[in-house]
Amino acid sequence: MNSVAYLPQSKRLLDQVREVLRYKHYSLKTEQAYLYWVRFFVRWHGRDGEMQHPSRLGAAEVTQFLTMLANDRHVSVSTHNQALSSLLFLYRQVLAIDLPWLTEVQRPTRPRRIPSALRVGDRASSLATLL
Repeated sequence: MNSVAYLPQSKRLLDQVREVLRYKHYSLKTEQAYLYWVRFFVRWHGRDGEMQHPSRLGAAEVTQFLTMLANDRHVSVSTHNQALSSLLFLYRQVLAIDLPWLTEVQRPTRPRRIPSALRVGDRASSLATLL
């Protein structure tokens, strides 16, 4: 366990996340996004309608969730990073669980964009083919 500057007073997980986010002065939009991803993570791992606390979930479950986002839902890189950041915040700041494997989780990279501008000579030849 690592030390946390603020210990949440609430008993419910989402209220604890909200308390720590507000204590650390995160923006309202960040709070809404992080609460969405934590809720989605907990519900996605629920079995037969029974949800499990994230402290019982480990590396395999987090990896499964992030893989599902990338492969099944085809989320963008920024969305994937936001989901990962919210889970990092949940485990490190709220639950005060230091998980060494969580720092080794690979963040997705944006696809490289190659400019498609034409050179002056190319533009002239493409205009000639159009006429």
